[in-house]
Amino acid sequence: MTTATDIRPEMTMEQILAIAPAAQRALFQRYHVGGCSSCGFQPSDTLAQVCKDHNILDVNDAIKTIRIAQEMDTKLQVDPVEVERWLDAKEDFSFIDVRSPEEIRAERIPEAEPLDFDDPGRYMSLPRERKIVFHCQSGVRSLDVAAYFRGHGFTSVYSMRGGIGAWKRRTERDTEHTSARA
Repeated sequence: MTTATDIRPEMTMEQILAIAPAAQRALFQRYHVGGCSSCGFQPSDTLAQVCKDHNILDVNDAIKTIRIAQEMDTKLQVDPVEVERWLDAKEDFSFIDVRSPEEIRAERIPEAEPLDFDDPGRYMSLPRERKIVFHCQSGVRSLDVAAYFRGHGFTSVYSMRGGIGAWKRRTERDTEHTSARA
């Protein structure tokens, strides 16, 4: 299995993003690469080519940036099983659904409160050490939100890995396992 530590300049961006999804955000934050049409890249472009096209002189520095971002993203993620343990133990934490109201109406986790998009100050005024778990459909948007909060000094923020999809699969596995034992 290839990992973020195995990134090489000759790899395509598609290959890199498959093993280090944080690369997209990391390259944009550090070098303003990949966030819009004027600074974008193609999945078939190699990292060396992207660096050359955007005047990034040190491709090894870009690789280091991607590795660090991927490690940070991994630390921000928590498995649905762990969130369920925290809920069962009645731990005091905020469980926040960052999906749109339409998505939440379609399906939701009852314990998760919908993000109030009209009052972002409500969350930014929480104590910086407050445990907060964000979730979305797949874990991508919630990871962006968790990274944003971490960047604003919150020390105990997480994104639920795999989002509501992983939560449902966990529930389905538990149901199947319980039925098999009966």
